[in-house]
Amino acid sequence: MTRAVGTAAVMGAGAWGTALAKVLADAGNDVRLWARRAEVAEEINVSHTNTPYLPGVKLPGAIRATTDAAEALDGLTTVLLGVPSQTLRTNLESWRGYIADGATLVTLAKGIELDTLMRMSQVIVAVTGVDSSQVAVVSGPNLADEIAYNNHDVDDGL
Repeated sequence: MTRAVGTAAVMGAGAWGTALAKVLADAGNDVRLWARRAEVAEEINVSHTNTPYLPGVKLPGAIRATTDAAEALDGLTTVLLGVPSQTLRTNLESWRGYIADGATLVTLAKGIELDTLMRMSQVIVAVTGVDSSQVAVVSGPNLADEIAYNNHDVDDGL
């Protein structure tokens, strides 16, 4: 039985973005993970680890990291936005031309934009022009390491 249900983009390879990428991959999805830094993307692709952000966690092979936002977003309609709240607007401004029509945009960032006092969902709508029905929010405590470690895929030798 095939579990794969699709492909998603996770924009942001920090602890929270990587943990959510792992959850998606563990559920049978292929994941394109955008990393700001080339050395992080390379480590994810070669070693299937992200030691700067989630030391000791083995990542599934279904996660493919890239520093190219256009490549990460190409044709995908499920996009998780895992960049810090104060950089979301700037990142979205550079990515909006690559976001597929009809994409669901899921913010993983907490907080409000300091200059505008907008919630992250409002920033997404303002920058991309998508309908608010295309925006989802993951809320609650950010326990990236606990979520990533939950599945016994921890390499105790790291």
